[in-house]
Amino acid sequence: MPAERKRSVNMDEKEVCSFSSKEKEKERDGERRPASSRDKAKDETKMSGKKDSGKAAEEKRKRLEEEKRKKEEKERKKKEEEKQKAEEEQRKKEEEEKRQQEEQEKKIQEEEAKRQREEEAAQLKEKEEGHQLHQEAWERHQCRKELRSKNQNAHEGRPEEAFFSRLDSSLKKNTAFVKKLRTLTEQQRDSLSNDFASLNLSKYIGEAVSSVVEAKLKISDVSCAVHLCSLFHQRYAEFAPLLLQAWKKHFEARKEEKAPNVSKLRTDLRFIAELTIVGLFTDKEGLSLIYEQLKNIIGTDRETHTHVSVVISFCKHCGDDIAGLVPRKVKLASEKFGLVFPPSEIINIEKQQPFQNLLREYFTSLTKHLKKDHRELQNIERQNRRILHSKGELSEDRHKQYEEFATSYQKLLANTQSLADLLDENMPELPQDKTVQEEHGPGIDIFTPGKPGEYDLEGGIWEDEDARNFYENMVDLKAFVPAILFKDNEKTNQGKDKEEAKEAREAKDGASTTEELELELEALDITDDTLELEGPDEAENEELAKKLLDEQGKDEEQEDEEASTGSHLKLIVDAFIQQLPNCVNRDLIDKAAMDFCMNMNTKSNRRKLVRALFTVPRQRLDLLPFYSRLVATLHPCMSDVAEDLCSMLKGDFRFHIRKKDQINIETKNKTVRFIGELAKFKMFSKTDTLHCLKMLLSDFSHHHIEMACTLLETCGRFLFRSPESHLRTSVLLEQMMRKKQAQHLDARYVTMVENAYYYCNPPPMEKTVKKRRPPLQEYIRKLLYKDLSKVTTEKVLRQMRKLPWQDPEIKSYLICCMVNIWNVKYNSIHCVANLLAGLVAYQEDVGIHVVDGVLEDIRLGMEVNQPKFNQRRISSGKFLGELYNYRMVESAVIFRTLFSFISFGVNQDGSPSPLDPPEHLFRIRLVCTLLDTCGQYFDRGSSKRKLDCFLIYFQRYIWWKKSIDVWTKDHPFPIDIDYMISDTLELLRPKMRLSCSLEEATKQVTDLEREVLVKLGLAMEKDGRCPSAMGEGEVLDEEDDDGDDDEEGGAETEEQSGNESEMNEQEEEEGSENEEEEREEEEEENTDYLTDSNKENETDEENNEVTIRGGGLKHVACAEDEDFIQALDKMMLENLQQRSGEAVKVHQLDVAIPLQLKSQLKKGGGPGPACAADGDADISDTMQFVMLTRKGNKQQYKILNVPLSSHLAANHFNQQQAEQEERMRMKKLTLDINERQEQEDYQEMMQSLAQRPAPANTNRERRPRYQHPKGAPNADLIFKTGGRRR
Repeated sequence: MPAERKRSVNMDEKEVCSFSSKEKEKERDGERRPASSRDKAKDETKMSGKKDSGKAAEEKRKRLEEEKRKKEEKERKKKEEEKQKAEEEQRKKEEEEKRQQEEQEKKIQEEEAKRQREEEAAQLKEKEEGHQLHQEAWERHQCRKELRSKNQNAHEGRPEEAFFSRLDSSLKKNTAFVKKLRTLTEQQRDSLSNDFASLNLSKYIGEAVSSVVEAKLKISDVSCAVHLCSLFHQRYAEFAPLLLQAWKKHFEARKEEKAPNVSKLRTDLRFIAELTIVGLFTDKEGLSLIYEQLKNIIGTDRETHTHVSVVISFCKHCGDDIAGLVPRKVKLASEKFGLVFPPSEIINIEKQQPFQNLLREYFTSLTKHLKKDHRELQNIERQNRRILHSKGELSEDRHKQYEEFATSYQKLLANTQSLADLLDENMPELPQDKTVQEEHGPGIDIFTPGKPGEYDLEGGIWEDEDARNFYENMVDLKAFVPAILFKDNEKTNQGKDKEEAKEAREAKDGASTTEELELELEALDITDDTLELEGPDEAENEELAKKLLDEQGKDEEQEDEEASTGSHLKLIVDAFIQQLPNCVNRDLIDKAAMDFCMNMNTKSNRRKLVRALFTVPRQRLDLLPFYSRLVATLHPCMSDVAEDLCSMLKGDFRFHIRKKDQINIETKNKTVRFIGELAKFKMFSKTDTLHCLKMLLSDFSHHHIEMACTLLETCGRFLFRSPESHLRTSVLLEQMMRKKQAQHLDARYVTMVENAYYYCNPPPMEKTVKKRRPPLQEYIRKLLYKDLSKVTTEKVLRQMRKLPWQDPEIKSYLICCMVNIWNVKYNSIHCVANLLAGLVAYQEDVGIHVVDGVLEDIRLGMEVNQPKFNQRRISSGKFLGELYNYRMVESAVIFRTLFSFISFGVNQDGSPSPLDPPEHLFRIRLVCTLLDTCGQYFDRGSSKRKLDCFLIYFQRYIWWKKSIDVWTKDHPFPIDIDYMISDTLELLRPKMRLSCSLEEATKQVTDLEREVLVKLGLAMEKDGRCPSAMGEGEVLDEEDDDGDDDEEGGAETEEQSGNESEMNEQEEEEGSENEEEEREEEEEENTDYLTDSNKENETDEENNEVTIRGGGLKHVACAEDEDFIQALDKMMLENLQQRSGEAVKVHQLDVAIPLQLKSQLKKGGGPGPACAADGDADISDTMQFVMLTRKGNKQQYKILNVPLSSHLAANHFNQQQAEQEERMRMKKLTLDINERQEQEDYQEMMQSLAQRPAPANTNRERRPRYQHPKGAPNADLIFKTGGRRR
């Protein structure tokens, strides 16, 4: 506002100035112009008027300036006042803060001073207690030491007989003194001492001993009793032996007592300990008696610990001298205040050690008992909190039980702390209950279903977000529908509020408490009687039926009225009900609810809707969730729909339970599923739902099992994971599983019950933790496993080249990812090979490592041979073929791998091999995969001949697999393998003649090997090796001297365990890091993988010429050879001498051949390529022998082909021929005898038939045999009860 005023004043000033300037200009013009007298008069009048107006404007301007100045002065004063006021408030605020700070500091100082005073007082009190403890300990030690010396030297100072004659021996006084001993106290010490000094008790020693032993002493009276016993011992020598004997008898008698007196036991144990310390008993006698009693007490009290006070009293009063105990209080006082406590020197340390061990063992058992009671107390507290949460109060019995247990626990805890202090031991850790720590407020959640939104958790009530939205997010009809349409519902709701509150209280009071549920869970009664429906329920059902009938009659009358009035509402409602089954999603059912509430909300229509919902077809179970949502959506506006429907479902459920028939199972399942869906919408109360489940479990058989399982599968998870119904549901689920175990149900029912149980309460599962990798590794995996394709290969190669190859970790990880080819999509494996071929031009060693890793993985797969790695092995095989296609490996590597597939670990003699079991055909699939990938390039040159040779061996391997006894008519050889083999062979060699049997395949192999052996005949003669010892790789890989490394016939499984652990490593591990020597060997073996693979295809027949290089290592004589020969001769001589004394055993001439080897000999197979069939044995003039050898504990068999010209073969052949002729002769004789006997029997039978007379027909008059007619039997005809006789 001041700015506006200032602006208006300035505008006025401008107007005044402009006006005055104009007047001056006119004056100047008037002076210039010549004017007449009349004009001058006019000018004078004008000038006077102008002067007056100028004065008025000047006054106005002055007035405005004055007002402006006043306003500015007023505003300035106001600002100054506000500033002063703000400064004053700031000063007051600072003073207040300063004052509060001073008060806070003062309060802190006071608290610190108070704490220091309390600490000083506590330290002073502790110091006083320590000094008092120190003084008492020394006084007790000095007193015991003096009394012990007196008692031990008592035999020297005992009086003579003359001394006793001067004492009083009267019966009266002596018996009175003995009686006093039975009730002695500390206050009677002086009087009893005086009486003892004046009496002669030599004749009353036995009575005095009995009185002392049987006296009912207190702990404070023990010192007086010890004093009197010392007086007796110092005067009478026979007192101590009698007292020891009396104590032994007393303890023997106490063993038979069932409930010993703890207080008497406590005083007695301290009494005999004090007597032993003061020397009344010898150390041997007293300590043995104490140890025996203490051991008995502890041995019988390891579980209950009712005598812990006895042990504490013993340790407190006598533990320092008997067991050498130093309590923690004494130890802390001596360390803190520098006090020196008396040493335990009365009894030596060796005698104290057994007592220490016994007491510490007892303390260990006591701590276990304390932990057990601590857990039980926490369980009781937890149960009480649950009961308070569910019911609101605790029963008197349970409250009393808790108080008693808590009292006993506190007592046990105090005793344990006392004993721990006396033994200088630490107290055990007693963990606090987490629910107590986390509890805030009177109530707790029994089951926490998880945070909202985290529906992947196991604790969620709903399976996912969609289910939660479906069952919880309803359309608010009150926001769309006018209130006039549901005014009736509000009136009825107001009337029912009180009734609902009353019913809720009754339900709360009548609901079974958690305590009863836990009791049910602990002791479930499996043979429950069938729950009978109570009378009020039946009456309620009858009333409900009458009500529904009456309402139905009223509805019919109303419908008649509507029809008579010509209303179209009935047609609209009928059309709405007919369209309800088509509402199969949330939007349609919500729209139907709004439509019904807007247009059809009458009482009769609501009843008609309820009947339509209740009579849903039993096959349309998919409509039940949507119908339940319709009821839940309409509930805020018309609650009677839900009430009537729930009442009808309850009645129908009770009807089925009461009827107990075994029909209409679909209708029963529809009813319980409808109940479950309404329960999830909270339209059907959880208490009633659980009561229905309990009724089904009470008679758990037949259809009730299916109904219970259906109900649990519908709403079991909701009930189990809701806090208010969790406990009750868990009890019923446990009862159901107990009934399943007790009743021998059908397998179908068992499966249903288990599915329902684990749907509600699934077993805990360990969550798989996703491994976190560095970003660069994730990027490498993304490039290889996701982005790489036929189109993006160049792009991925450029990105790969940008990686930090100087980092060995990144480089090894990339190699590992490429070796783990099974993580790549199968159709993109060739892209990885293409990528590697392009990458090798820049990173040469990467290709070597990847090829080495792939070959190692293929070999490892054959050694491990587990089906879970089959997909991995297929991917590795295809990758190797693609590497050959991209010129990363040579054909020699491919053929070595192919031969290893059909030879590594294969026992063709028939014996099972763990590396290639007979029923396993996976190696055939590997061969076909590799050949399908790269076999089409072996079409010329030496590679073509190698592939032809391999296919011959491959056919033999296939037919060997087919000929195994595993394949039968019921379990034939898989047809898909046959198709796969035929497809592969047709692709590679479409014109190749295939073998038709194992014999033919074996003959082809034999012919091939013989052809090669003819070419290598000279080399064989020089080497002197048997042709059968030659491997398949030697036959075929002429240009590769190391070709037989991978074609060993036997399985070397020593590395299997280690390799298996490697196979189980994760794909990201760096498995391709090898030693430098292995790399060099692999380079030598693989040669240069970048060579053009077509070069080998262009080779001519020059490759067929094989140059055999003779010679070898030359023998150089040395002195070590002579020493070795001498040592060998000596060893052989000793062995001969040792064997000469052994008995000569007659060796068995002919050993039985194993069955699997015999079958292999019959089929013509063998481990070596020189093994031929029986038909070829004559041609080759050889005979097969099996040589049995032993290597370690394993027998090995080897087939030898011996020429028939040798004596061994000739003799054996002649013997076989003779045996064969003898067998044929015996066979012919046997068959002749059988034929002759059968002919004689036939002739005798014919003669007997010819001599027998013809039989007469005696059955002519009998009725013909009854023949069953087609269709239903005729009872009259069968039982002769009526009808015509034939």
